[in-house]
Amino acid sequence: MTSAKRRISVNLAWNPDFVDTFLARARLADEIGVDTIAVLEGYGHDAFTGMALLAHVTSNVRIASSIVNVFSRTPATLAQSFGTLDQLSGGRIVVGLGASAPGAIERFHGVKFERPFARIREAVELIRLYWSRERFSYDGPTIHVERSLISGMIPAQPTPQIHLATLHPTSVRMTAELADGWMPTWIPNKRVAESVTQLRQWSVDAGRSPEAVEVRSPGSATVILDPTRQDAIDRGFAQGLAFFAVRNGPGYFHQFERQGFADEVAAMRDAWQSGGVGAATEIAMEFAPKFSQRGSVEESATYLDEQSANGVDLHQVSVDTDDDQQWADVLSQLVK
Repeated sequence: MTSAKRRISVNLAWNPDFVDTFLARARLADEIGVDTIAVLEGYGHDAFTGMALLAHVTSNVRIASSIVNVFSRTPATLAQSFGTLDQLSGGRIVVGLGASAPGAIERFHGVKFERPFARIREAVELIRLYWSRERFSYDGPTIHVERSLISGMIPAQPTPQIHLATLHPTSVRMTAELADGWMPTWIPNKRVAESVTQLRQWSVDAGRSPEAVEVRSPGSATVILDPTRQDAIDRGFAQGLAFFAVRNGPGYFHQFERQGFADEVAAMRDAWQSGGVGAATEIAMEFAPKFSQRGSVEESATYLDEQSANGVDLHQVSVDTDDDQQWADVLSQLVK
C-alpha cells in the first residue's frame, strides 16, 4: 500500500426497510475518512430521500447521486432538490447526472428518450443558473425560460459540483467542457489511462485545466473476505455485464463495441435470445474480469493504486460482508 490517502467512494443501497444499516454504515464511512457516499436511483426508491438522511447524520463525507436522470425531473426541480440538500449538508453534495437508458425513461417514466445530449447540457447549464439565485432567461433546444423566478433555497456551495455519467465520445467531450466530474463505466482496466488522457485533452481544448474534471473509476474493487464467495460474486458481476450489454439499450451495447468487445456482446445477444440470461452470463464470465477487481484486501489495494496511476481520482469500492464494523475496518485499510 502507498502512504498517500486514497479517495474512496462507496454505494449505499437506500431502502427504508433497512434504514438502520444504511445510516450506521454512513456514520462509519464518515468517521474513517471515506470521500464520497453515492446513492443509486433507477426505478426503485428515489435518491433524494436517502441523500437527505445522509446529509443529516454525517459531517464530512460528500454525498452524491449515482445517478439521477435528466428526463423525469425538470432542471428547476433538480436545482431545487440538490440545492436544498446542499444547504442541509453544509456544502457536501455532488450532483450526479446522466441520461439513463430508453428502458427506464420510456417504460417507467413514460417520457420519450429523445436528444439525450441536449437534455444533459441544458440540465447542467440551468442547474447552475438556478443555483446562482439570480434572474435569468434561457433559450435552449428543449427548454425555454423567460425571466426566471428566483429560487428560495440557499445552497452552501457557491456553484454546484456536477458529475456526469457519459459513454459516447460526443457526450464525454461535453463532460470535459462543462462538468466537474466524469463517471465512466464499462471501460476495461487496460484502457482506463487512454480514456482519462483523452478526457483531459478535451478539457484543455475547451480552455480548461487538464485537471478540471474529477474522474471516478469506471470499474470497482470488491473485497471478498470469504474465498468461497468468489465464484458467486464473479458470476453476479458477469450477469450484470450481460444485462447492460444486451438488455439496457443500444448505448451500452455500442459502448462495449467501442471498447473492443463487439464479437463478445454479439455472442451474448444471440445466447440471451436462445438460452436466456444464464447462457449470456456464461459468455460474460470469460471477459468480465477485464472490467473490475474482485479479491482480497491486498489485491484490491494494488488495483486501486494501479487505477490512480492511470489517472483515476475517486475509487469505487465495495466489501462483501453483512457486518457493519467489518465493512468499515476493511475500508479504513484501503483509505490509508
